[in-house]
Amino acid sequence: MTETSAPEGGLTPTPNNCPLPRIRSDFPTFNAAIDYAARSEKGMNFHDMRGELERVYTFTRMREDALDHAARLLDMGLEKGDRVALIAETSPEFAALFCACVYAGIWPVPLPLPTTFGGRDNYIDQLAVQLESADPRLLLYPAEIAEMTKEAATRKGCMGEDWDSFASRPAPPCDLPEAEPDDICYLQYSSGSTRFPTGVAVTHKALLHNLYGHAASMELGGDDRVASWLPWYHDMGLVGCFLSLISNQVSVDYLKTEHFARRPLAWLDLISRNEGTTLSYSPTFGYDICARRISSQSNVGDRFDLSRWRVAGNGADMIRPDVMQGFVNAFAPAGFKASAFTPSYGLAEATLAVTVMPPGEGIKIELVEEERLSGSERNLSRPARYRAIVNCGKPLPDMDVEIRGENGEAKGDHQIGKVWCRGPSVMHSYFRNEDATRDCLVDGWLDTGDMGYMADGYLFIVGRAKDMIIINGKNHWPQDIEWAVEQLPGFNHGDIAAFSIETDSGEEAPAVLVHCRVSDPAERISLRNQIADKVRSVTGMNCVVELVPPRTLPRTSSGKLSRAKAKKLYLSGEIEPLDVAA
Repeated sequence: MTETSAPEGGLTPTPNNCPLPRIRSDFPTFNAAIDYAARSEKGMNFHDMRGELERVYTFTRMREDALDHAARLLDMGLEKGDRVALIAETSPEFAALFCACVYAGIWPVPLPLPTTFGGRDNYIDQLAVQLESADPRLLLYPAEIAEMTKEAATRKGCMGEDWDSFASRPAPPCDLPEAEPDDICYLQYSSGSTRFPTGVAVTHKALLHNLYGHAASMELGGDDRVASWLPWYHDMGLVGCFLSLISNQVSVDYLKTEHFARRPLAWLDLISRNEGTTLSYSPTFGYDICARRISSQSNVGDRFDLSRWRVAGNGADMIRPDVMQGFVNAFAPAGFKASAFTPSYGLAEATLAVTVMPPGEGIKIELVEEERLSGSERNLSRPARYRAIVNCGKPLPDMDVEIRGENGEAKGDHQIGKVWCRGPSVMHSYFRNEDATRDCLVDGWLDTGDMGYMADGYLFIVGRAKDMIIINGKNHWPQDIEWAVEQLPGFNHGDIAAFSIETDSGEEAPAVLVHCRVSDPAERISLRNQIADKVRSVTGMNCVVELVPPRTLPRTSSGKLSRAKAKKLYLSGEIEPLDVAA
């Protein structure tokens, strides 16, 4: 693979604009989208941990490499409809291999890197489970993780090869299969896919429709440029910050996810340094960690220039207004505008986006009474409590969104219920899982599993239905409990996991696992009591408070807190609470 060099020997990034007219994802198949992007001068720019440009990979070069790889796959005997699992490292190799699979009619299956799991054995176990589900003929991976990936491939009984060895195979000329809009383009495993993973089968038609809708909603223009650190095994990174940029011909600057984790501010350096960068997405925790890292520095305006950042996307987890305000407070001196925030709502089962806030409208919230959120009667003996619910925008073109009650009845504005959506972007099915497909796809409508309400055409998300804590017939949102504990001094976003457990008496009670950074026994007792008092003030009940070591609470591959896994590990004894004297 070649790199573009300037005459003096330095690397020249791909341009923001070029003579080729931009087409917003108006193609019959993703193959055609790759072909068109390759006619431009644009492409991908890969940066090291410090944000320095180290590899330039034009869409033209990517297509050439992809066609060679497609010939290699077919020469190995793979056929249209087979699966190839790809370890989704943010790299030119993965980009070319993904597109190669698409050209060959083979379904690429992006799988996570080991950095998102707790150790070697856990990663191998998780990879083996996903390989069992996807049933690929071949697993391709970076050479540096060959030992782990080979072991997972051996368990599944599929062929495994590092991508350098694969690239050395012969690539004899061949005829590529014809792609149709209704063909499956790829399989996407959601970030929560753990013990029983479900691969979302996405067609070319669904992908391109979503990419068009997303680009149109963000008013993507001819000079826009993207910066991203999001992982390519998660839908927001894969679809929003990789496939979309090919299909909409946008140059992009990449920072690896693990590099962002070590040096979060390198992301903002990247946006500042690369002239014309106007779009970048992150879950809430990405904005939070940057604001915390910069809080002690006084040279914000000298170091960063965020004035051109017009779409600061928010998605992939619950959007926290307080965190967003903290980011604005920290980076306003660098020219960041609060109106740049662009909340959105989506899920892999709808390809990516379902709703997007119109650019320039920023974060808008509504204060909703706790009783309305939980569906319980108002307790008149205490003052009303409210939670700020973020407006997640309007549905994409041709996307219908409906709020339904427990019996399937449609709800009116400001009435909370289950979020359903319908449109050309909705998935084809869960791969080889008819029961799961029937459970969530009904007459073309997708049950998202999320709770929310509509108001004047905008969608507000209040939480995941499966995370609801129901005790004595009353509903409690775990986010409310977690956010309340976070108000105590010394806690960060993601330090708390709330769920329900059965006590020794057989009754259900709220349980709260909390990262503890103090070692003094007396301080631990005081901390536990403070947390219990705080939760009691929110729920009106006593709770089980367990202090656990830092970095104990599990996260999904996209970085979101996994309450279900935290509960499972706690009940199985794999999360061991710290000793706290009575």
